[in-house]
Parts: sequence; structure tokens; C-alpha cells
Amino acid sequence: MNWIQSALKKMNDPIRLQLYLARCGLGSRRKCEELISCGLIEVNGVIVNQMGSKITPDDVVKYRGEICVPEKKKIYLIVNKPPRYLCANFDPQNRPLVQDLFKNQIKERLFHVGRLDYMSQGLIFYTNDGQWANQIAHPSREIEKEYLVNTRSMMNKKSLDEALKGIIIENELYRIKSYSLEEEKTVRITLVEGKNREIRRLFKHWNWAINFLKRIRIGRITDMDLETGKFRFLSADEVLEMKK
Repeated sequence: MNWIQSALKKMNDPIRLQLYLARCGLGSRRKCEELISCGLIEVNGVIVNQMGSKITPDDVVKYRGEICVPEKKKIYLIVNKPPRYLCANFDPQNRPLVQDLFKNQIKERLFHVGRLDYMSQGLIFYTNDGQWANQIAHPSREIEKEYLVNTRSMMNKKSLDEALKGIIIENELYRIKSYSLEEEKTVRITLVEGKNREIRRLFKHWNWAINFLKRIRIGRITDMDLETGKFRFLSADEVLEMKK
């Protein structure tokens, strides 16, 4: 039995494909389900795009032609993402990736938890622990994420107050938990849902052009001293705190 088969044996085979992929460091279970549905996963040379598929120690699983093997060491990073970096494992346009900031120092395959869009900057987690990622990214956890936003146009409290109650944009509800208007063009906003491009869609709805958008806090982790483009390992206490 080779070492890949041994790794599968330790996982109480058979195991669901998306769970196996998460343990290989390809993302949360939800993200791995997306990889499967997009036809990016092969099992024994055959593309598998059906949910619920299971694998055994005799199966060979590949992603983009590379054999997937469960990660032995769990890694938890917090990265201060610069603008114009992409949260992705691959980009056909060859734009800079956030993982480029640490790939020469971390040999394990890591994925991002949640997202920051291409132009946004600030704090984001990277890990190879799919279970941990799934727990802290799930909307039901309502983990606070705080953002600092600066605009070219003046903002007003009336619109922000409306967003506390919730605003329907293109048949979808957008709501902020709290805000602090520090200046007419600078505001701190706290979210708990984390919908895709939530702040940018709200500000576009109000015709407020954004100069910069920066995530400055996730839960209790602020790391304002972490320089842009740098990363650090989370402590064991921080990993446990986020999980709780």
C-alpha cells in the first residue's frame, strides 16, 4: 500500500469526495463542491461532477492533473492583502495571487477563507484546514468583519441608517450591522453576512465612488501592525477563538 492509500485508510474509508478534497487543502467543503460541479476533479482518470460520490483507498484523485493528498500539517495564516491581488489558486489573466505572498515560505497548499475582491485590501485567512474554514465562514456564525471605506463623494447618515434595516438591491437583501461615520468621506462598517462585494454593491446603489476599501478586523483579530503584503501564523489560542 502506498502512502496516498495509507492516508485514505486513516480517514475511515469510504469518504465523500468533497470532504477528502477539503482535507487535501483545496478549500472548504462548499468550495470543493464547486470544484466538483465545475468538472475540475478526476477520480481514476474520469471527471466526477456529481455530488455524493465517495472514494476508497484504491482511488486516485486529481485536481488540474495533480494528485490530491491529505495535508498532514495544519496551517493557519492571516494575510494583509494588498489591492490588485486575487484571492484564487489560479488566474487565466496571470494577475498576482495572494498566495504568491507566502508560497516560497509555505510548502503546504493553502486556500482563502471568505474573500476580498481584486481591488480591496486588508485581512484574510489562509489555511489547509477545510473543517475549520467551513466553521468560521458559515453565515450562521455571524463573525464580525469590520471595514474602513473612503469615498470620493460625501456620504450621509440617512442612507447608512437605511442599510442597518436592510436594502433590497436586484432582489437581494443587503444589511450592515453597524457603522461609524468618522468623516464625510470615511466610514467604518461592520458586516456579519459577508455576501460577495456587499459594500461595493451598496455604495454603487448610493452612487458613492470608493477610493479604497480595507478590511481591518475579523472577529477579535485586528493586526493593524501587520504591513501590507505580509502574513503571520495564527496562534493556537486564535485558531480556537475563531472556531468557538
